[in-house]
Amino acid sequence: MKVDNELLAKLEKLSSLKVDESKKEQMKEDIGQMLDFVQNLNDVDVSNVEASVSPVSGGTPFREDVAISSKEISDMVLKNSPKSENSYFVVPKILE
Repeated sequence: MKVDNELLAKLEKLSSLKVDESKKEQMKEDIGQMLDFVQNLNDVDVSNVEASVSPVSGGTPFREDVAISSKEISDMVLKNSPKSENSYFVVPKILE
């Protein structure tokens, strides 16, 4: 698949990334190769393959869903976040 400047600009906007001008041609080529590779999946004959939801025989085993509230876990998670305040994550405003 041919990736053009318009598609690359759309991908930049959707990903909130900016591709350096010197790397745009290589990026278009790389994305095109990835899309061509994925396109190969259309050629795979799966007409005789039974649909599967889980590779585990009998399905995924369930466990009891128990909520655990731990200050230690909360502090550890918040410590690894880019920004937190008063035991909450601080994120950029996205709606005006």
